[in-house]
Amino acid sequence: MCKGLSLFLLLISFTVQAEQWPGEQWPSGARLSGPAVEALETYAFPSRDDHTRQGIRTDALLIIRDGQLVYERYAVPTRAETPHLTWSISKSLMATVLGVAYGEGLFKLEDPAVRFYPTLEKHPAITIADLLHWASGLDWQEDYEYAPLKSSVVAMLYTRGHRDMPAFSADHDAYAPPGQAFRYSSGDSNLLAAALKNMVGQQRYPDYPWTALFEPLGIRHAVWETDAGGTFVASSYAYLTARDLARVGLLMAREGRWHDRQLLPRDWVAFNREPFAGYKAHQDEAVPGGQWWLNRPADGAAAPWPDAPPDTFAALGHWGQALYVIPSEKLVIVRYADDRDGSYRHTELLKRVLKAVQP
Repeated sequence: MCKGLSLFLLLISFTVQAEQWPGEQWPSGARLSGPAVEALETYAFPSRDDHTRQGIRTDALLIIRDGQLVYERYAVPTRAETPHLTWSISKSLMATVLGVAYGEGLFKLEDPAVRFYPTLEKHPAITIADLLHWASGLDWQEDYEYAPLKSSVVAMLYTRGHRDMPAFSADHDAYAPPGQAFRYSSGDSNLLAAALKNMVGQQRYPDYPWTALFEPLGIRHAVWETDAGGTFVASSYAYLTARDLARVGLLMAREGRWHDRQLLPRDWVAFNREPFAGYKAHQDEAVPGGQWWLNRPADGAAAPWPDAPPDTFAALGHWGQALYVIPSEKLVIVRYADDRDGSYRHTELLKRVLKAVQP
């Protein structure tokens, strides 16, 4: 009996030791080296022209394999301790924070969003799931610096909508019934941030991303800006170090579990990774899930990143920000960047990373 018990405890101990998790620092694995790594760096870190800002301009590249840090490189001025602007990765971060609230039973996906944000009274049929799918049906124009005069997002972030971003978003007319059509919208993401305020209450809200997500994951240096009304700018303005963002990736890679705690319900993670049924081929650079991007075929089109496994999913942001998660390969990849000309390709980086991590 004692011998059998000792063997059982030994097996349990081995299982616990085999699964790596970050503490204050990431555990280090065998650092990647060799020709495939050199090929990766040739692509990710070419000579940098800070005058023209042309070409691929990687600020940080970090690779976690099976919970261990195996590659890390930065370009000045970004360093390991720099909280980097994530741009639209903020959307996926807000979805992750909402997942904790979902686990607390504070809302259901089919709930009308107006229940939590009464300013949406003109659009009572929009649900929380619709907002998560960027399928509110609101007539939003997600144009950037190449078309600023007609851009809803530029107006929201910088001009007439910047003081109350959710109210500006809610004031848009509808172009389609909710839940029927995909249209990428930073407004939808900021409506989710406004809904969260009433889900958790005014007192909890200012600290909620920290108490719900960042602190349990050991993230110590996050910054998340708000508009003048105190609503988190879920579309754009979260800042994290590359190492801290990788913690969110590991949480998602392990289906919402952090050590022995199921921080996100498994059905929430499954929803994040399920393609939106109303998506039409080639509407965007990847297939939308629940405020995450998926490497899945949709509407008869091939998967968007053919050199990566089909279970790859990502949080993506303007100017080349990316958090890639590949559960089948036990990989989490963080890329921060200052790309300005569209020359960077997700599938090319993923292909080179996958070659670099091969034994």
